[in-house]
Amino acid sequence: MNLVRIYAEFNRAKQQFSHVEMYKTSDGNVFVKAALQPSSQVYIVSIYFSEAYPNRMPHVYITKPTIEIARHRYKEGHICYLHPSMWNPGIHDLSFVIARAAKWLSKHEIWKRRGVWPGAEIKH
Repeated sequence: MNLVRIYAEFNRAKQQFSHVEMYKTSDGNVFVKAALQPSSQVYIVSIYFSEAYPNRMPHVYITKPTIEIARHRYKEGHICYLHPSMWNPGIHDLSFVIARAAKWLSKHEIWKRRGVWPGAEIKH
């Protein structure tokens, strides 16, 4: 895990998003929480970095409110905001992840209302 890169990305993300916080875990790692509001509902997302970051994409969980049923969510609970094969550590960063999580939430709200996930879908 590249903590120097994560801290730099976090500082950039704080300039782009109004509610972003970083927390340390008991084992010395970090995770980020962000408040996102794609419509009237405010969501809290938690972003966890693997030891392989930035070569492996972070996992994003919807922390609040609890989402019981959702498309494009792995059985472990994290959302599919980008197909893993598309992750590029040279161009993708924390701000990208937060923006994609907001896009996922917006699509989730449309799916709840209409029953159809908007946009392209990739099987995996």
